[in-house]
Amino acid sequence: MAVVLAWLWSERFWLPVNVTWADLEQQTPEAYRVGHLLAAFPLAAGLLVLRHFFERFLAKPSAVHVDIQDSGPRRAQPNAILEKVFTSITKCPDARRLEGLSKQLDWDVRKIQRWFRHRRNQDKPNTFTKFCESMWRFTFYLCIFIYGLRFLWSSPWFWDVRQCWYNYPYQPITPDIYYYYVFQLAHYSSLMYSQFTDIKRKDFFLMFVHHVAAVTLIICSYINKMVRIGTLVICLHDSVDILLELAKLFNYAKYQRLCDATFVLFGVVFLITRLGIFPIWILSSTMFESWEIIGPYPSWWLFNSLLLILQVLHIIWSYFIIRIAYKAMARGKVPSQEWTLPCILHSLSFLFSVPD
Repeated sequence: MAVVLAWLWSERFWLPVNVTWADLEQQTPEAYRVGHLLAAFPLAAGLLVLRHFFERFLAKPSAVHVDIQDSGPRRAQPNAILEKVFTSITKCPDARRLEGLSKQLDWDVRKIQRWFRHRRNQDKPNTFTKFCESMWRFTFYLCIFIYGLRFLWSSPWFWDVRQCWYNYPYQPITPDIYYYYVFQLAHYSSLMYSQFTDIKRKDFFLMFVHHVAAVTLIICSYINKMVRIGTLVICLHDSVDILLELAKLFNYAKYQRLCDATFVLFGVVFLITRLGIFPIWILSSTMFESWEIIGPYPSWWLFNSLLLILQVLHIIWSYFIIRIAYKAMARGKVPSQEWTLPCILHSLSFLFSVPD
């Protein structure tokens, strides 16, 4: 166990050459401790409780206000035989099997087809629930984005990214940075739990990978004190999350023009931030300017490798956005679809255009 811990907290892995944990504790006024980040985990439980009350007392009344009713799809009539068939194939049987079921149950074929249709719809989440989930995420992303932008606006590294590397790693972790990191880590930790109780979507596994990756990046960048560049990455991605969740809300409320306009804005901001600002402003700094100023070391390679993977994902998801926009122009309408978010790194990535 001691060998594992020694390897896990190796100074040679996490810190630049000739820097030790003792140096950081001595030369940073905030008494830097990696353990300070553990506060995020009880806070994650608090966010889950806060979300419950938010959805009950704010999101649900808002859904009713925009005429979204808390009523699920029509439930299929209980039938053990058809349920067994549905469990094995999850779709309507072929014509031959339908005839066999019709004779076995003495039901009309159309009645059996209707049963399978109702049974499939029965497992789909209703719009009311989806609206409440999106409203919580929209509210959190908006609040945390405003908080982050407020202190970053007056931070020198927001305007000159090279400031992320000057005097590194002896840069103080201010209360603003600390709380920003703790709340982001708490949020993604809570999503790792709530994903198993929320609406099950087709990208369940990708979403889980995204949350794990986001948590990993936040923790790693805090350990090796790359928090300045970390705050820029988080803030950049939050700006798009807000628009994505807002587009979902308009879609669920059937405000089609607002949904279309928000989706267009989301696409434009996504392309600008992910194909422009991120590679030119952030990625080039972490790969080249940091190499010039502080030089590479093991966790530097890890951090940049993860950011490169993120950029590849940005390119893939940008392709999906452009494809959706092209189809929309071809039909003269933005398609009404269920957008979902993965992302591996939020903060950090997006998967959308998954039909209901």
